Amino acid sequence: MQVRASHILVESEDKALGLLDIINKGANFGQLAQQFSKCPSGQNRGDLGVFGPGQMVPAFETAAFNSRVGQVVGPVQTQFGYHLIQRTE
Repeated sequence: MQVRASHILVESEDKALGLLDIINKGANFGQLAQQFSKCPSGQNRGDLGVFGPGQMVPAFETAAFNSRVGQVVGPVQTQFGYHLIQRTE
């Protein structure tokens, strides 16, 4: 099994929750990724491409694989910070 996902990486849970609230009110995930994500993927609207089991850190991978297409999940804490994850395929 493989999935395609995008994410927004920020430094704090509060920042992630604030962005999630904005997304839940209709804001565009990709635009917010470009504006706020600390990850270089932010410049590509947060797109991480297609990945399979074992390619991402465990907490991130679990959240991505257990979500539905289009769903935004998080915040998910990893050693990199806090992620909002949107499964896109």
